[in-house]
Amino acid sequence: MMEQLGDRCPHLAGEDGVYQDIRTDNWVSGFWAGILWLLYDRTGDEKYKGAAWRWDEEIESWMTRDHDLIHDVGFQFLNTAVMKHMMTGDSEAKRRAVSMANFLCGRFNLAGRFIRAWKWNGDEGWAIIDCTMNLSLLFWASDATGDPRYKHIARAHADTVLEHFVREDGSVRHIVQFDPETGAFDRAIGGQGFGPNSSWSRGQAWGLYGLANVYRFTGDDRYLQASKRIAHYFLANLPEDGVPYWDFRLPSHEQEPRDTSAAAIAASGLLELAELVPAEEAGLYRSGAERMLRALTDRYATWNHPEHEAILTGGTANKPAGWGIDVSLIYGDYFYAEAVAKLCGWARKVY
Repeated sequence: MMEQLGDRCPHLAGEDGVYQDIRTDNWVSGFWAGILWLLYDRTGDEKYKGAAWRWDEEIESWMTRDHDLIHDVGFQFLNTAVMKHMMTGDSEAKRRAVSMANFLCGRFNLAGRFIRAWKWNGDEGWAIIDCTMNLSLLFWASDATGDPRYKHIARAHADTVLEHFVREDGSVRHIVQFDPETGAFDRAIGGQGFGPNSSWSRGQAWGLYGLANVYRFTGDDRYLQASKRIAHYFLANLPEDGVPYWDFRLPSHEQEPRDTSAAAIAASGLLELAELVPAEEAGLYRSGAERMLRALTDRYATWNHPEHEAILTGGTANKPAGWGIDVSLIYGDYFYAEAVAKLCGWARKVY
Protein backbone atom coordinates (compact mmCIF):
# COMPACT_ATOMS: atom_id res chain seq x y z
CA MET A 1 0.00 0.00 0.00
CA MET A 2 2.87 2.39 0.75
CA GLU A 3 4.30 1.87 -2.72
CA GLN A 4 0.91 2.09 -4.41
CA LEU A 5 -0.52 5.08 -2.53
CA GLY A 6 2.52 7.33 -2.48
CA ASP A 7 1.43 10.75 -1.20
CA ARG A 8 -2.27 10.20 -1.88
CA CYS A 9 -4.92 10.59 0.81
CA PRO A 10 -7.14 7.50 0.27
CA HIS A 11 -10.89 7.33 0.84
CA LEU A 12 -12.57 4.68 -1.33
CA ALA A 13 -11.58 2.36 -4.15
CA GLY A 14 -14.01 1.00 -6.72
CA GLU A 15 -13.86 -1.96 -9.07
CA ASP A 16 -10.44 -0.90 -10.40
CA GLY A 17 -8.99 -1.21 -6.88
CA VAL A 18 -7.43 2.26 -7.03
CA TYR A 19 -7.94 4.52 -4.03
CA GLN A 20 -9.26 8.00 -4.73
CA ASP A 21 -7.01 10.88 -3.74
CA ILE A 22 -8.97 13.39 -1.62
CA ARG A 23 -8.26 16.60 0.25
CA THR A 24 -6.55 16.06 3.57
CA ASP A 25 -9.19 18.01 5.49
CA ASN A 26 -11.68 15.20 4.76
CA TRP A 27 -12.84 13.25 7.81
CA VAL A 28 -11.09 10.05 6.67
CA SER A 29 -7.63 11.61 6.30
CA GLY A 30 -6.20 10.09 9.48
CA PHE A 31 -6.90 6.43 8.82
CA TRP A 32 -4.06 5.63 6.43
CA ALA A 33 -1.59 7.26 8.82
CA GLY A 34 -3.21 5.26 11.62
CA ILE A 35 -2.36 2.01 9.83
CA LEU A 36 1.22 3.20 9.42
CA TRP A 37 1.62 4.19 13.08
CA LEU A 38 0.07 0.89 14.15
CA LEU A 39 2.58 -1.01 12.02
CA TYR A 40 5.45 1.07 13.40
CA ASP A 41 4.33 0.30 16.94
CA ARG A 42 4.08 -3.42 16.20
CA THR A 43 7.32 -3.77 14.25
CA GLY A 44 9.65 -0.90 15.15
CA ASP A 45 10.38 -0.50 11.43
CA GLU A 46 11.37 3.13 10.77
CA LYS A 47 9.89 3.13 7.25
CA TYR A 48 6.36 3.16 8.73
CA LYS A 49 7.24 5.98 11.10
CA GLY A 50 8.73 7.98 8.23
CA ALA A 51 5.65 7.57 6.06
CA ALA A 52 3.28 8.47 8.93
CA TRP A 53 5.19 11.44 10.34
CA ARG A 54 3.83 14.29 8.22
CA TRP A 55 0.12 13.61 8.44
CA ASP A 56 -0.83 15.56 11.60
CA GLU A 57 1.03 18.61 10.35
CA GLU A 58 -0.61 18.34 6.94
CA ILE A 59 -4.13 18.11 8.37
CA GLU A 60 -3.58 20.94 10.87
CA SER A 61 -2.38 23.24 8.06
CA TRP A 62 -6.02 23.52 6.94
CA MET A 63 -6.77 25.66 10.00
CA THR A 64 -5.34 28.68 8.15
CA ARG A 65 -7.45 28.03 5.02
CA ASP A 66 -11.08 27.54 4.08
CA HIS A 67 -11.55 23.99 5.35
CA ASP A 68 -14.03 21.18 5.93
CA LEU A 69 -12.82 20.19 9.40
CA ILE A 70 -15.84 19.18 11.48
CA HIS A 71 -16.69 16.95 14.46
CA ASP A 72 -14.49 14.19 13.06
CA VAL A 73 -11.19 15.79 14.06
CA GLY A 74 -11.07 12.97 16.61
CA PHE A 75 -10.73 10.41 13.84
CA GLN A 76 -8.14 12.61 12.14
CA PHE A 77 -5.91 13.44 15.12
CA LEU A 78 -6.22 10.33 17.30
CA ASN A 79 -4.74 8.34 14.41
CA THR A 80 -2.02 10.88 13.67
CA ALA A 81 -1.00 13.35 16.39
CA VAL A 82 -2.03 11.29 19.42
CA MET A 83 -0.45 8.10 18.07
CA LYS A 84 2.66 10.07 17.14
CA HIS A 85 2.95 11.63 20.59
CA MET A 86 2.34 8.32 22.36
CA MET A 87 4.98 6.51 20.33
CA THR A 88 7.66 9.21 19.98
CA GLY A 89 6.98 11.84 22.64
CA ASP A 90 6.86 14.55 19.95
CA SER A 91 5.74 17.80 21.61
CA GLU A 92 4.36 19.37 18.43
CA ALA A 93 2.09 16.35 17.95
CA LYS A 94 0.74 16.87 21.48
CA ARG A 95 0.17 20.57 20.77
CA ARG A 96 -1.72 19.77 17.59
CA ALA A 97 -3.90 17.18 19.29
CA VAL A 98 -4.79 19.52 22.17
CA SER A 99 -5.50 22.31 19.68
CA MET A 100 -7.95 20.10 17.80
CA ALA A 101 -9.59 19.05 21.07
CA ASN A 102 -10.20 22.77 21.62
CA PHE A 103 -11.68 22.96 18.13
CA LEU A 104 -13.98 20.04 18.92
CA CYS A 105 -15.07 21.69 22.19
CA GLY A 106 -15.97 24.77 20.17
CA ARG A 107 -18.66 22.71 18.41
CA PHE A 108 -20.41 21.93 21.70
CA ASN A 109 -24.01 23.18 22.02
CA LEU A 110 -24.51 23.96 25.70
CA ALA A 111 -28.33 24.09 25.55
CA GLY A 112 -28.65 20.64 23.96
CA ARG A 113 -25.49 19.10 25.46
CA PHE A 114 -24.29 17.78 22.10
CA ILE A 115 -21.38 18.27 19.72
CA ARG A 116 -22.63 19.61 16.44
CA ALA A 117 -22.00 17.36 13.45
CA TRP A 118 -21.52 19.02 10.06
CA LYS A 119 -21.61 22.71 9.19
CA TRP A 120 -24.13 23.08 6.41
CA ASN A 121 -26.84 25.73 6.59
CA GLY A 122 -29.84 24.30 8.43
CA ASP A 123 -28.05 21.56 10.37
CA GLU A 124 -26.97 23.67 13.34
CA GLY A 125 -28.91 21.32 15.63
CA TRP A 126 -27.70 18.01 14.19
CA ALA A 127 -25.69 15.42 16.10
CA ILE A 128 -24.70 11.96 14.85
CA ILE A 129 -23.83 8.62 16.44
CA ASP A 130 -20.41 8.59 14.70
CA CYS A 131 -19.21 11.37 17.01
CA THR A 132 -19.22 8.99 19.97
CA MET A 133 -15.85 7.80 18.67
CA ASN A 134 -14.43 11.34 18.63
CA LEU A 135 -14.98 11.72 22.37
CA SER A 136 -11.75 9.81 23.00
CA LEU A 137 -9.83 12.89 21.82
CA LEU A 138 -11.45 14.94 24.58
CA PHE A 139 -10.77 12.37 27.28
CA TRP A 140 -7.17 12.15 26.08
CA ALA A 141 -6.85 15.96 26.19
CA SER A 142 -8.02 16.05 29.81
CA ASP A 143 -5.41 13.46 30.73
CA ALA A 144 -2.71 15.22 28.71
CA THR A 145 -3.36 18.72 30.10
CA GLY A 146 -4.91 18.10 33.51
CA ASP A 147 -7.88 20.26 32.45
CA PRO A 148 -11.23 18.54 33.20
CA ARG A 149 -13.26 20.73 30.81
CA TYR A 150 -12.60 18.38 27.90
CA LYS A 151 -13.94 15.31 29.68
CA HIS A 152 -16.94 17.28 30.99
CA ILE A 153 -17.98 18.04 27.42
CA ALA A 154 -17.31 14.44 26.35
CA ARG A 155 -19.53 13.08 29.13
CA ALA A 156 -22.28 15.58 28.38
CA HIS A 157 -22.38 14.46 24.74
CA ALA A 158 -22.24 10.81 25.77
CA ASP A 159 -25.21 11.34 28.09
CA THR A 160 -27.14 12.82 25.17
CA VAL A 161 -26.28 9.71 23.13
CA LEU A 162 -27.69 7.52 25.89
CA GLU A 163 -30.88 9.55 26.09
CA HIS A 164 -31.64 10.19 22.44
CA PHE A 165 -29.68 7.79 20.23
CA VAL A 166 -29.68 4.35 21.86
CA ARG A 167 -33.08 2.63 21.73
CA GLU A 168 -34.23 0.17 24.36
CA ASP A 169 -33.60 -2.83 22.08
CA GLY A 170 -30.00 -1.77 21.44
CA SER A 171 -30.52 -0.31 17.98
CA VAL A 172 -29.30 3.24 17.41
CA ARG A 173 -30.30 6.30 15.45
CA HIS A 174 -27.87 7.88 13.03
CA ILE A 175 -28.85 11.56 13.17
CA VAL A 176 -30.80 13.40 15.86
CA GLN A 177 -31.96 16.96 15.27
CA PHE A 178 -32.25 19.31 18.24
CA ASP A 179 -33.45 22.90 18.43
CA PRO A 180 -30.09 24.71 18.42
CA GLU A 181 -31.50 27.57 20.53
CA THR A 182 -33.31 25.62 23.24
CA GLY A 183 -31.61 22.25 22.93
CA ALA A 184 -34.96 20.45 22.79
CA PHE A 185 -35.19 17.15 20.90
CA ASP A 186 -36.86 17.64 17.53
CA ARG A 187 -36.69 14.41 15.50
CA ALA A 188 -34.59 11.53 14.26
CA ILE A 189 -33.25 11.59 10.69
CA GLY A 190 -32.35 8.49 8.69
CA GLY A 191 -29.06 9.83 7.36
CA GLN A 192 -26.97 6.98 5.98
CA GLY A 193 -29.45 4.41 7.27
CA PHE A 194 -32.58 3.14 5.53
CA GLY A 195 -34.79 5.53 7.51
CA PRO A 196 -35.21 7.35 10.85
CA ASN A 197 -36.46 4.19 12.54
CA SER A 198 -33.95 1.81 10.98
CA SER A 199 -30.62 0.52 12.23
CA TRP A 200 -27.67 1.54 10.06
CA SER A 201 -25.04 -1.12 10.71
CA ARG A 202 -22.02 1.17 10.72
CA GLY A 203 -23.85 3.46 13.14
CA GLN A 204 -24.37 0.45 15.41
CA ALA A 205 -20.62 -0.19 15.27
CA TRP A 206 -19.75 3.44 16.09
CA GLY A 207 -22.09 3.40 19.07
CA LEU A 208 -20.89 0.03 20.35
CA TYR A 209 -17.21 0.96 20.21
CA GLY A 210 -17.61 4.60 21.23
CA LEU A 211 -19.61 3.92 24.39
CA ALA A 212 -17.22 1.13 25.41
CA ASN A 213 -14.46 3.74 25.23
CA VAL A 214 -16.47 6.21 27.32
CA TYR A 215 -16.89 3.54 29.98
CA ARG A 216 -13.14 2.84 29.95
CA PHE A 217 -12.43 6.54 30.54
CA THR A 218 -15.14 7.13 33.16
CA GLY A 219 -15.95 3.85 34.88
CA ASP A 220 -19.64 4.79 34.68
CA ASP A 221 -21.61 1.58 34.26
CA ARG A 222 -24.38 3.26 32.25
CA TYR A 223 -22.07 3.51 29.26
CA LEU A 224 -20.94 -0.11 29.55
CA GLN A 225 -24.52 -1.38 29.70
CA ALA A 226 -25.47 0.69 26.64
CA SER A 227 -22.46 -0.59 24.71
CA LYS A 228 -23.37 -4.17 25.62
CA ARG A 229 -26.97 -3.62 24.54
CA ILE A 230 -25.82 -2.34 21.15
CA ALA A 231 -23.39 -5.25 20.84
CA HIS A 232 -26.11 -7.80 21.56
CA TYR A 233 -28.36 -6.21 18.93
CA PHE A 234 -25.51 -6.24 16.41
CA LEU A 235 -24.57 -9.86 17.00
CA ALA A 236 -28.18 -11.09 17.13
CA ASN A 237 -28.94 -9.51 13.75
CA LEU A 238 -25.88 -10.67 11.82
CA PRO A 239 -26.62 -12.83 8.79
CA GLU A 240 -25.34 -16.39 8.84
CA ASP A 241 -22.06 -15.54 7.11
CA GLY A 242 -21.13 -12.95 9.77
CA VAL A 243 -20.94 -9.79 7.64
CA PRO A 244 -23.77 -7.27 8.12
CA TYR A 245 -25.91 -5.71 5.47
CA TRP A 246 -25.63 -1.93 5.34
CA ASP A 247 -28.75 -1.64 7.54
CA PHE A 248 -30.22 -4.15 9.97
CA ARG A 249 -33.83 -3.13 9.29
CA LEU A 250 -34.27 -3.49 5.55
CA PRO A 251 -37.62 -4.62 4.12
CA SER A 252 -35.73 -7.26 2.12
CA HIS A 253 -32.10 -8.33 1.75
CA GLU A 254 -32.50 -9.13 -1.93
CA GLN A 255 -29.72 -7.39 -3.90
CA GLU A 256 -28.79 -5.28 -0.87
CA PRO A 257 -25.06 -4.66 -0.25
CA ARG A 258 -23.07 -5.58 2.81
CA ASP A 259 -20.82 -3.22 4.72
CA THR A 260 -17.49 -4.77 5.63
CA SER A 261 -16.42 -1.52 7.32
CA ALA A 262 -19.25 -1.97 9.84
CA ALA A 263 -17.97 -5.48 10.58
CA ALA A 264 -14.38 -4.29 11.05
CA ILE A 265 -15.36 -1.43 13.36
CA ALA A 266 -17.70 -3.62 15.38
CA ALA A 267 -15.05 -6.34 15.69
CA SER A 268 -12.55 -3.92 17.16
CA GLY A 269 -15.22 -2.56 19.50
CA LEU A 270 -16.20 -6.06 20.60
CA LEU A 271 -12.58 -6.84 21.45
CA GLU A 272 -12.57 -3.68 23.55
CA LEU A 273 -15.73 -4.80 25.31
CA ALA A 274 -14.22 -8.20 25.99
CA GLU A 275 -11.51 -6.51 28.04
CA LEU A 276 -13.97 -4.41 30.04
CA VAL A 277 -16.48 -7.03 31.16
CA PRO A 278 -16.07 -9.84 33.73
CA ALA A 279 -14.19 -12.88 32.43
CA GLU A 280 -17.32 -15.01 32.23
CA GLU A 281 -18.86 -12.54 29.74
CA ALA A 282 -15.81 -11.84 27.62
CA GLY A 283 -16.10 -14.93 25.43
CA LEU A 284 -19.34 -13.75 23.82
CA TYR A 285 -17.77 -10.55 22.54
CA ARG A 286 -14.41 -12.01 21.58
CA SER A 287 -15.97 -14.89 19.65
CA GLY A 288 -18.28 -12.45 17.87
CA ALA A 289 -15.29 -10.35 16.83
CA GLU A 290 -13.34 -13.39 15.67
CA ARG A 291 -16.30 -14.63 13.65
CA MET A 292 -16.51 -11.36 11.72
CA LEU A 293 -12.76 -11.02 11.26
CA ARG A 294 -12.58 -14.59 9.94
CA ALA A 295 -15.34 -13.80 7.43
CA LEU A 296 -13.59 -10.61 6.31
CA THR A 297 -10.24 -12.38 6.01
CA ASP A 298 -11.57 -15.34 4.05
CA ARG A 299 -14.05 -13.67 1.72
CA TYR A 300 -13.44 -9.92 1.43
CA ALA A 301 -9.67 -9.43 1.64
CA THR A 302 -7.48 -8.76 -1.40
CA TRP A 303 -4.62 -11.15 -0.60
CA ASN A 304 -4.85 -12.76 -4.04
CA HIS A 305 -5.05 -9.43 -5.90
CA PRO A 306 -1.75 -7.62 -5.29
CA GLU A 307 -2.67 -4.90 -7.78
CA HIS A 308 -5.59 -3.88 -5.51
CA GLU A 309 -4.65 -0.95 -3.27
CA ALA A 310 -6.99 -1.73 -0.35
CA ILE A 311 -7.24 -4.52 2.19
CA LEU A 312 -11.01 -5.13 2.21
CA THR A 313 -13.68 -5.01 -0.45
CA GLY A 314 -17.46 -5.03 0.11
CA GLY A 315 -17.86 -1.73 1.93
CA THR A 316 -20.87 0.60 1.67
CA ALA A 317 -20.32 4.30 2.27
CA ASN A 318 -23.75 5.86 1.72
CA LYS A 319 -26.47 3.69 0.19
CA PRO A 320 -29.34 6.26 0.45
CA ALA A 321 -27.22 8.81 -1.45
CA GLY A 322 -26.28 6.16 -4.02
CA TRP A 323 -22.51 6.42 -3.75
CA GLY A 324 -19.72 4.28 -2.40
CA ILE A 325 -21.56 0.95 -2.78
CA ASP A 326 -19.56 -2.30 -2.81
CA VAL A 327 -16.23 -0.50 -2.56
CA SER A 328 -13.11 -0.49 -0.43
CA LEU A 329 -13.08 2.09 2.38
CA ILE A 330 -9.95 3.27 4.16
CA TYR A 331 -11.68 3.27 7.55
CA GLY A 332 -12.70 -0.35 6.98
CA ASP A 333 -9.04 -1.11 6.31
CA TYR A 334 -7.91 0.74 9.43
CA PHE A 335 -10.31 -0.90 11.87
CA TYR A 336 -9.63 -4.32 10.34
CA ALA A 337 -5.90 -3.79 10.90
CA GLU A 338 -6.57 -2.47 14.41
CA ALA A 339 -8.75 -5.45 15.34
CA VAL A 340 -6.25 -7.98 14.00
CA ALA A 341 -3.46 -6.19 15.89
CA LYS A 342 -5.52 -6.50 19.08
CA LEU A 343 -5.83 -10.25 18.48
CA CYS A 344 -2.04 -10.31 18.19
CA GLY A 345 -1.62 -8.55 21.53
CA TRP A 346 -1.56 -4.86 20.59
CA ALA A 347 -2.81 -3.05 23.68
CA ARG A 348 -2.13 0.64 23.00
CA LYS A 349 -5.36 2.60 23.52
CA VAL A 350 -5.92 5.34 20.96
CA TYR A 351 -9.73 5.44 20.88
